[in-house]
Amino acid sequence: MGDTTGKYSITMPQGIAEAAKARSGPSGLSAYVAAAVARQIERDNLNELIQVAEAEHGPVTDEEIQALRNQLHQSRQQQPQGGTNAA
Repeated sequence: MGDTTGKYSITMPQGIAEAAKARSGPSGLSAYVAAAVARQIERDNLNELIQVAEAEHGPVTDEEIQALRNQLHQSRQQQPQGGTNAA
């Protein structure tokens, strides 16, 4: 992330805060929350792109989604197993 940091006060349900704190690990709660917010911003940006694309081209049909899932599944099956690195 490398950006300059600032200190903020936020309010959230205690159960969520405790669960986040328990999962935050050595990086700490602030880093955990910052990563979660960054992921949400990425999702929001993606949703905006989808809305623009659907406004221009129409919504993606269930059939198109299934065809792309099948294509992804086939390409994953064709990849070599074991993840060997070429050096």
